[in-house]
Amino acid sequence: MQQIRNKAEFDQAVQAPGLTVAVFKADWCGDCKFIDPFMPDVEQKYADALKLIQVDVEEAEGVSEAHNVLGIPSFIAFSNGKEVVRLVNKLRKSRAEIEQFLDRAVEVHTALKA
Repeated sequence: MQQIRNKAEFDQAVQAPGLTVAVFKADWCGDCKFIDPFMPDVEQKYADALKLIQVDVEEAEGVSEAHNVLGIPSFIAFSNGKEVVRLVNKLRKSRAEIEQFLDRAVEVHTALKA
């Protein structure tokens, strides 16, 4: 997963053609650490449909605030630079919830292309 360190990197990543999903996290976040073991498998499963990027809310200052991310881990899907769907809250996310969200993101992105 590409690590985003600042607003410029974030903007470049989400403006890329296709579907990009930003994963907002922080090193100190216990719920973020909970998803770490299975996220590489999730990323591989969806590799043909989307690109995942990781945004450290501490390091990439201002990005989470600009996108109204108040709890982490949170996910925002961008289709060709425009936000299409989000899973933003402070609750722990299960693998099933994350995959349901990614399925929905792919569905919306596909519908927008049609």
